[in-house]
Amino acid sequence: MKSYKKNYIDRYSRQIVLKNIGIDGQKKISSSKVFIIGAGGLGCPISDLLCRAGVGEIGIIDHDKVSLSNLNRQTLFNTNDVNKYKVDVLKRKLKEINPLVKVNIFKKKISQKNIDKLISKYDIIVDASDNFNTKFLLNEKSIQYKKKLIVGAISRFDGHIFTFNFKKNNSACLKCFYQDQPSDEILNCDQEGILGTTASLVGSLQANEILKIIIGSKNVLDNSILILNTLNLKFRIVKFKKIKKCICVS
Repeated sequence: MKSYKKNYIDRYSRQIVLKNIGIDGQKKISSSKVFIIGAGGLGCPISDLLCRAGVGEIGIIDHDKVSLSNLNRQTLFNTNDVNKYKVDVLKRKLKEINPLVKVNIFKKKISQKNIDKLISKYDIIVDASDNFNTKFLLNEKSIQYKKKLIVGAISRFDGHIFTFNFKKNNSACLKCFYQDQPSDEILNCDQEGILGTTASLVGSLQANEILKIIIGSKNVLDNSILILNTLNLKFRIVKFKKIKKCICVS
């Protein structure tokens, strides 16, 4: 027991020393449960950083295998991982990074049929997907079950991040911003391209938002979108309101 406690303190010492976290904040991180949809350019840095921070339980869902073209941005994979299932590789590598973290993997696509069961046990839902159908499905179900949802999107040099807390009655949702569903073509890395650093930066910022939510920080992106461009280094935050006749209006 003493050895476990010492290892725990040593592993997270650089976080515990932060006055905004401390031992109480670290305990909150260690007791949290986060579900990540997508194990690609966003899912890799998100799962990596949450694992290193000591999030108690991480769920990851993805049906895809690693391809050579993934390696410019999907930072937990290497050449030897090509043609292996992404979630299998992630589970092995995350357990090597931090054996104190429980990692659950799901080798399938998320869908209307399985989403209710998949997200029910997790506190925070993280969108790291590459299509708007999935993003809007997560938005709908997070509203239904009053979850906290962090959405990320990347294309070329551009990134968007949203944070929603559907436990709050005044929370807007993804449909309040995108009143018409955009085309998935803008998220297609094969056609549009993507700089690896853009994916890593957006994923890191999503992980940052998740940890802020867990420790109870008031400075989060509620009812806002963070828009960034890594080519011209422009960052801006745009606030938006809950709209009438939206699915988030009860």
